[in-house]
Amino acid sequence: MVDFDWNILIPALMVAGLVLTVLCVDIVRPHNTGRVSGYIGLIGTAATIYVTLGMWDAEPTHGFGGMMFLDNYALFFNLVFLIGTGLTIFVSSGYIEREGIAKSEYYLLILASTLGMMLMAAGADLVVIFLGLELMSISLYILVGFMRRKQDSNEASMKYLLLGAFATGFLLYGIALIYGATGTTNLREIELALTQGRVSGMITLLSGVALLLVGMAFKVGAVPFHMWVPDVYEGAPSSITAFMSAGPKAAAFAGFFRIAFVALKPIAGEWSGAIWVLAALTMTIGNLGALSQRNIKRMLAYSSVAHAGYVLVALAAGNEKGIAGGLFYLFAYTFMNIGAFAVLIALSKKGEENLDISGYAGVGFRHPALGLAMTLFMISLAGLPPTAGFFGKFYIFSGAVEAGLISLAIIGVLNSLVSVYFYLGVVVSMYMRPAVGEAQDLSLSPFARAALVVTSIATLYIGLAPSRFLQMARETVSSLL
Repeated sequence: MVDFDWNILIPALMVAGLVLTVLCVDIVRPHNTGRVSGYIGLIGTAATIYVTLGMWDAEPTHGFGGMMFLDNYALFFNLVFLIGTGLTIFVSSGYIEREGIAKSEYYLLILASTLGMMLMAAGADLVVIFLGLELMSISLYILVGFMRRKQDSNEASMKYLLLGAFATGFLLYGIALIYGATGTTNLREIELALTQGRVSGMITLLSGVALLLVGMAFKVGAVPFHMWVPDVYEGAPSSITAFMSAGPKAAAFAGFFRIAFVALKPIAGEWSGAIWVLAALTMTIGNLGALSQRNIKRMLAYSSVAHAGYVLVALAAGNEKGIAGGLFYLFAYTFMNIGAFAVLIALSKKGEENLDISGYAGVGFRHPALGLAMTLFMISLAGLPPTAGFFGKFYIFSGAVEAGLISLAIIGVLNSLVSVYFYLGVVVSMYMRPAVGEAQDLSLSPFARAALVVTSIATLYIGLAPSRFLQMARETVSSLL
C-alpha cells in the first residue's frame, strides 16, 4: 500500500496553491496587468520560506511509495528556489510593465517552474526528478519567448525548446536503460541493486549513466552542451535571464547531486573521471568565452557556464567539504547574479536594454548607488574577498584538494584569475571611462530598489559571516551522503 504522507509535500503544495490562485485571478479579472498576481506570488513565496525554515532539521522521511524525500537537502534547495523566485518577482516589478509584457501568466509560469524545481530536489525516484525537470523546463521555454513581438526573444525560445527536447530524449533514454539494467527507477533501490551486484548487463547500465550525464550536463549548461546558454540568456527578458541563472541551474544540480550520491554512488569510479573532464572544460571554455564578449548579457551567460564548472568540481570531489561548498556556492550565487541583472534592468529603458559594456561608462559617478552595487556583484562573481563568491570557491577548491584532485583545483584557481579580467572590465568602464551623452533619469520601482538592497547586503553579509550558511550546507550534506 502506498503511504501518502502529505507532510512531505507541504512546501510544494503551497507553491501549487499559488499557481492555482494566480490562475483564478485571471479568471476573475481577465484583463489585469498582473500586479495582483505579483503581490500574491510575493506573499505566498514569503509564507513558503517561513514554513520551510520551520521544517528544518525534521526527521528525514520518505513517502508516496519511496518516491519523495523530506530531508534537509530538499529543504535547503527549496530555500534557494524560493529566494530566487521572490527576488525575480521583485526585479520584474516595473520592468514587465515598461516592456509591455505585464500579465498574470508571467507570474504563473515562474511559480510553476519553481514547483518543478522543488519536485526535483525532493525526488527519490528518477521518474519524479524527470517530471519536475520537465515542469520547470516547459515553463521556461515559454518565459524565454515572453516578449512575443521581439524576434530575439522568439528565436531564443525556439532554440531552447528544440535543444531542450533533444537533451530530454537523452535523459529519458538513459533512465530507461538504467531501469532495464537494475529493474527499478527508485534511487535507493538502484543503489542497493548496484551494491549487491543485481545488474543485468553492465554495458546497458553504463550506457544509461552516460546518457543521463549528457541530459543533466545540458540542463546545468556544462561544456560541450552549453551552446544554448549565450543565445537564450541574451534573447530572454532580462528578469527571466536572472531567474534562469539562479533557480533552474540550482535545481538541475539538486537532481544531479541526488542521483550521483544516492543512486550511482557504488559505481562512482566509473563516472567520476567524466565529471572531472566536464568540470575542467566547463570552467575553462566558459571563462575564455566570456573574455571576448562586449555584450554584458552574453558575458554573464558564459560566466554562468564557468560557474557551473566550479560546482561540478564539488561533484567530482564527492566529499562532504566539497559538496557543502558547492551547495553554499549555489546559495550565494543566487543573490550575486540576480543582483547583477537587477542593475542591468535598472540601467536600461523601454525597448533599449543597455547591453554593451562600453555603455556603462561613467555609471559609477552618474548613479553612485548602482555603480557600487554592480561593483560588489562583479567582485563576488570574480571570487574576491570579502564577498560570498570568494568563500564559495574557497570551500569548493578545499574539498577538491582534500579529495586528491589537486590538478582540478589548480585549474579552478587559474580560471578564477582569468575571470577577474572581464568582471573588473565592467568596473573599469563604470569608473575609469568618461561618460558619453547626457545622463538619463532612472525610475526604479520600490520593489526593484528592495531587490538591489537585499542582494547587495546578502552578498556582502554571506562573505563576512559565512559560517552559519556553511553549517546549513553541511547539515544538508549529512542528509544526502
